[in-house]
Amino acid sequence: MSRAHAPAAPLPAGPGTRTIDLAIAVLVAAAVVAFHAVTGFPGLEDNGGDNDSLLRLVQIRALMDGQGWFDLQQYRMGLEGGFPLHWSRLVDLPIALLIMAAGGVGLPAAGAEAFALTAWPALLYAAALFLIVDTVRRLGSEAAILPAIVLGAAALYFTGEFEPGAIDHHNIQLVLVLAMLNRLAAGDGEVANGLAAGAFAALSIAIGMETAPYVAVAGAAAAILFLVYGSRRAPLAQGFGFAFFVMTGLAFLGLVHPGAWSRASCDALSVFQLAVAATGGLGLAAIAAIPALRERPAGRVAGLAAIGLLTIGVVALAFPQCLGSPYADLDPRMRELWLDHVTEAQPLFTLLSAKPFIVLSYYVTPLLGLAVALLILLRDRRPAGLTVVAAMIAVAFLVSAWQVRGSTFAIPLAVIALAVGLGQLRAWAAVRGGGLASLALVGGWLAATNAAWALAGGLAGTAFSAQPPAADETVSSCYARADHAALAALSAGTVLAVSNLGAAILANTDHRVFAGPYHRNQAGNLFALAAQMAPAETARGLLGAHGVDYVAICPGNTETAFLADRSPDGLLAGLAAGRVPDWLAPLSGAADESALLVFAVK
Repeated sequence: MSRAHAPAAPLPAGPGTRTIDLAIAVLVAAAVVAFHAVTGFPGLEDNGGDNDSLLRLVQIRALMDGQGWFDLQQYRMGLEGGFPLHWSRLVDLPIALLIMAAGGVGLPAAGAEAFALTAWPALLYAAALFLIVDTVRRLGSEAAILPAIVLGAAALYFTGEFEPGAIDHHNIQLVLVLAMLNRLAAGDGEVANGLAAGAFAALSIAIGMETAPYVAVAGAAAAILFLVYGSRRAPLAQGFGFAFFVMTGLAFLGLVHPGAWSRASCDALSVFQLAVAATGGLGLAAIAAIPALRERPAGRVAGLAAIGLLTIGVVALAFPQCLGSPYADLDPRMRELWLDHVTEAQPLFTLLSAKPFIVLSYYVTPLLGLAVALLILLRDRRPAGLTVVAAMIAVAFLVSAWQVRGSTFAIPLAVIALAVGLGQLRAWAAVRGGGLASLALVGGWLAATNAAWALAGGLAGTAFSAQPPAADETVSSCYARADHAALAALSAGTVLAVSNLGAAILANTDHRVFAGPYHRNQAGNLFALAAQMAPAETARGLLGAHGVDYVAICPGNTETAFLADRSPDGLLAGLAAGRVPDWLAPLSGAADESALLVFAVK
């Protein structure tokens, strides 16, 4: 291999370089916040339909108002009594503390919330960028650091998961996955790295099961490294397995009500996850600690195989329901009228047929990142760290092929490999010189930037669309706080509205609602669909039976148009068309230029 192509040794990541990397990440995060400030923090007034963040804020308010730590019931959504959320208080707690801290220095309630809604995603943005840069520093050369900063900053920004107001759990889960990967890619088998990686893995699972595929890759990586390298990587495997079990156990004790300790839940932390952590995590730690097994390849193979079979057996025998689809129990009507039309829940093949050019935004960058990682591994025989990165990218791509929301993880993970590759390209161009090298470098930058693919997809979609949609800036989807002012002024009651507006109504008013885009709220969602799609007189009886006080519709909301098209003779379609039955009294509408039309049930 010529000197021009030879990879530089990975950079040492000492305290000094980490301080510099952290300072850069904080400055970039501050610049992003400043940009939002210049534009007036529009996301705080209109979050564009981020239902999870709005409902998270409602949960935090309830916690601060005295709802129990273990009580995750959402009493203001669904049928009478509400429904239990599968979210974690681990996300509620730091945001609540930020609100309390801001209130403690004199900010009013609204200002304290605005501070927390801005500070939390900004802190996570800085953490995610630092972890990307630090991981690249361990795997690449000095020339890879600038690409890591630029590509990482852009990728994290364009995911939309770190904007002011974004307080759902996906951003903190991404940070934990990046932290877990950072420790596994550290390049050595120290027990401290295994302990940290195992703890981050357990915390991500305690927050939500979306990270289960990445935790599985991390556990497999620790096991395979131990299998291949034996005693050299035994401390890493011991630390990962032990910390994964201990942290899962602590989270279980701290987050799960004692009355629910024996109850298995596939979508939230429960005895199911604890059992897997016990067999898989403790089993791995034990195998790596027993000299008779650790020192011989045959012993490692036998021990790891036994642990794998034991874990599979425990899940299959004790928790078989968790081996199926997470939406296996979803009512067919919910699937037909809700899940099949949620963009972030669509598979790759559906997008290819319905919105082929949007695929460029979500899938090209992970594929390029995986290709670059494999190319470097084949050519340069890089250390095991980049192999773990490649495995993470591959799994993230498969998850996003199942549901496009997986791109939230796939794109930032791909940035790590792309930055390492672009660093090599920069070093090659500097040695070679000339116009061809410069052209190749420019092409490399463009190909590695996800925003370029998103722009290309948008332009291609506009150019090849048979009937480009006409932009209408007067149409509102009713997610802005101002859209709910008239409804908020009414005495507290029960509101019938589409599921897209459920969380916004809870966050901006004192009312309760039936519908929200959450799979555990099937009863409330099914009632709302039945009432809105039924003829007016049939709907009148349904609303009376459930004590509905108000009906709210948003003609500009996509869900309104969809349900009206599916049931043109239904109550919702009639109200959207201006046909108001005599048992409803209009309370807001065109007269006060409100985007949300509100009717009182007589």
